[in-house]
Amino acid sequence: MKITGAKVFVGGPGKNYVTLKIMTDQGVYGLGDATLNNRETLPAAYLQDYLIPNLIGRDPRNSEDIWQFFYRGAYFRRGPIAMAAFGAIDMALWDIKAKLADMPLFQLFGGKSREGAMVYAHATGSDLEDLMDSISYYQEQGYKAVRVQCGIPGMPTACYGVSETKGDVKNYITDFRGIIPKEEVWDSALYMRYMPQALARIRERFGPDLHILHDVHHRLLPREAAEFAKEVEPVRLFWLEDPTPADDQDALKFLRQHSTVPIAIGEVFNSIWDCHELIQNELIDYIRVCVSLAGGITHVKRIVDLAAMHHVRTGFHGAPSHSPLCMAAQAHLNAWAPNFGIQEYLVLGTPECDALFPSDHRMEGGMVYVSDAPGLGVDFDESEAERYSYKPGSHPVVRLEDGTLWNY
Repeated sequence: MKITGAKVFVGGPGKNYVTLKIMTDQGVYGLGDATLNNRETLPAAYLQDYLIPNLIGRDPRNSEDIWQFFYRGAYFRRGPIAMAAFGAIDMALWDIKAKLADMPLFQLFGGKSREGAMVYAHATGSDLEDLMDSISYYQEQGYKAVRVQCGIPGMPTACYGVSETKGDVKNYITDFRGIIPKEEVWDSALYMRYMPQALARIRERFGPDLHILHDVHHRLLPREAAEFAKEVEPVRLFWLEDPTPADDQDALKFLRQHSTVPIAIGEVFNSIWDCHELIQNELIDYIRVCVSLAGGITHVKRIVDLAAMHHVRTGFHGAPSHSPLCMAAQAHLNAWAPNFGIQEYLVLGTPECDALFPSDHRMEGGMVYVSDAPGLGVDFDESEAERYSYKPGSHPVVRLEDGTLWNY
């Protein structure tokens, strides 16, 4: 069995999904996701110009050797562009292998550990009252876990993940359109004075059973993160996400010494080498990598296995920049992983997205259930893809009030 060709598609409904299709001489094809949010043309070019020519003629069943060939053979290793491209190839090869076996992908990992995987929604509000309405909305939809973000009184601009429009509380997604990034202003002191009491009021309003998650989005210094985490301990958060940048991993030791709040980190990581010390030293509770940006299924399975040895659970990144292909790969891993924790989930199931990526996976009552279709269980309609083209965009950047550039 040989790989005969591969195509790269960039575009989608409201997103520049980077979709890879690998074809074989037996008519079986595999699909992978290489979407690198707001830098989508870079992994697409890497695939097209460098990697695909080295795929032709290879046996797609040898996914381990192909992964090692690209990773070890690159010399300049890792980085989000390369790992997203490797991840797409690896995802597509696993898709092919599971189709050849006529099995859903999770069966190749060892079968299911659970029937459904709990997901969390994104509740947001321009103020606390608005946020409470958003939480109630998601509870009514059956979600058992909700990430909560709200506007901070006196903050010059909206915070991360918060709509500037009151009442825009359902499935809010940051607007990344335009190559020139929007600039936000951040004040750590205002945030640290307000957010702990806001979280306490949410817990008081919704009771002990709701799983509450909160994302600081790398905005606090290590000492500030430790102080904040200690103050919110009574809220009993499901997790506190990215309280401080993980570039300085010793900072997590300092935080751990001062608080027992569960910590989730890793959505910007793209290899096991970014997180192995955090996992082995048990400085985090949830690892947040995603399959498409962390080198694909082969590499992420290694991270999951290492995490399982150190009481660290999965909490895969699930932003809308990951296409239904990535989310399906993660759904299969979630069904299998003995150390599954939770899955981030933003609504992808628009009619346009379903037409481009048809599948029978379903989200119901705050849980995702994988289908028993062979492979990833997601197809790709090339005729639908012709409707879309690349549209440039950028993440916002953040400055302090005096103009100092800060962490997004």
